Amino acid sequence: MSLAKFLHKNFYSVIKENAVKFKNKKVIFSEEGNLTYKQLKDYTDSLGGYLINLGIGKGDKVAILLKNSPDFVISLFAIQKIGAIPVPINTFLKSEEIEHILNHSEAKALITEREFKKKLESIQEKPFLQYIIWKDIDSKHSLKEGLKFKEFLDFEENISIDDTAVLLYTSGTTGTPKAVMLSYRNLISNVENIAFLGKVSDKDRFIVYLPMFHTFTLTASILLPIYLGASFVIIRSVFPFSNVLKQTLLKRVSIFLGVPEVYNALSKAKLPWYFKFFHNIRFFVSGGSPLPVETFNRMRKQFPKTPLIEGYGLTECSPVVSINPPERPKPMSVGKPLPDYTVKIVDDNFNELPVGEIGEIIVKGNCVMKGYYKNKKETDRVIKDGWLFTGDLGKFDEEGYLYIVDRKKDLIISKGINIYPRDIEELLNEHPNIEISAVIGKKDKNYGEIPVAFVKLVEGIKDFGEKEIKRFLKGKIADYKIPKHIFIVEDFPKNATGKILKRKLKEMLEKGIFKI
Repeated sequence: MSLAKFLHKNFYSVIKENAVKFKNKKVIFSEEGNLTYKQLKDYTDSLGGYLINLGIGKGDKVAILLKNSPDFVISLFAIQKIGAIPVPINTFLKSEEIEHILNHSEAKALITEREFKKKLESIQEKPFLQYIIWKDIDSKHSLKEGLKFKEFLDFEENISIDDTAVLLYTSGTTGTPKAVMLSYRNLISNVENIAFLGKVSDKDRFIVYLPMFHTFTLTASILLPIYLGASFVIIRSVFPFSNVLKQTLLKRVSIFLGVPEVYNALSKAKLPWYFKFFHNIRFFVSGGSPLPVETFNRMRKQFPKTPLIEGYGLTECSPVVSINPPERPKPMSVGKPLPDYTVKIVDDNFNELPVGEIGEIIVKGNCVMKGYYKNKKETDRVIKDGWLFTGDLGKFDEEGYLYIVDRKKDLIISKGINIYPRDIEELLNEHPNIEISAVIGKKDKNYGEIPVAFVKLVEGIKDFGEKEIKRFLKGKIADYKIPKHIFIVEDFPKNATGKILKRKLKEMLEKGIFKI
């Protein structure tokens, strides 16, 4: 029996109901102004009417290139209201990458702001793009006008629960980003399951400082609170982080979502006593990439009464697959699968493996995407009989808690023996002189592959290098796991949520940027 009730078939239906039920309740707090649920609906109606007036209709793609703001939220729901499909774009991308997404998605319109004007001017071809709607530039098509538009306010497209709700381009950690089609069923199922296992309600207040275009932020920090009738605080940027903490305290945030990089910094920060004493956070949630055990332990010391719970997901799963129960989180675990989803650990022949054995994680349920847009071959490769093959390696314990071991593609096979980079990284990260590390495999004619480590040192540390690191590892792990080469780096190539791009490190190694 499914936990998800699917009382709504789309998110505009939720907003419409909340505008009556929570009419004057503030849904959005931001530096640009606060919005009640009634105002959110009114602005959504106006911008939806404006888009209809431009000739945009059901099935058309409308790209959003905006930084965190109420306008991003309004744009998202206005596009959905008229049956069009929003395409959020990573604001950190270069012109060529933005051009690829606009062309591949066949976006008919783009909602953006002055900050991206130069990037957009560099784009050579925009064969499908008819309109650019500017937030803060006087032009023929402006968001300001759209938010005041008074025609077609009552128009509401007939939207099926299985229609595509959003087109999300993956971060491209494995090459050219793929466009993930998520339906309303996918997203509503996900928010209802998160709400149940995470025990959140309309009384909670979330904080949104991670980029809104990212699937984790979109589902867990925007769609979830709106579906519940809760509120959220929008911060335009994670920097300065002191502002994130200030708003968390002043706005009485109760659910704090972040990525490991944020918690790594937070666990080391010298926080004022009044923040620790007066904050309203019920629990911290970590997602996006694996949480180092050292970070978890430091957070527990920093906030002994506020649990840090880790979850697991991927864009193709809307994105949350599992989460630790707040009342009983397990360190190093990503928790239990959400109630409506089936998760298995399988070998290369798709046979289910017993408790404790490592294999590929596969997922089945309403969270699994419709597929990759215009890429049936890749869709058929990752979805078989309704099962999504995640490419992640994991295992279950006796209580049904899931543990992520590594990415399948990151597995190093040396003389036929499996080496999991994360095992080495966790150990490296324990050293007080090491800020963060990444281990990759390099082809070798004698071993097949050898482990190579990249290490970022804690600020101010000098005279600490390969020799000292190998001495530290000696005796703690098998000799064949000790990286054959170790490089000290100033920083790592990362995606928008701080996940280290190992593909880039491999490319740099192959190009000879790091000398062996």
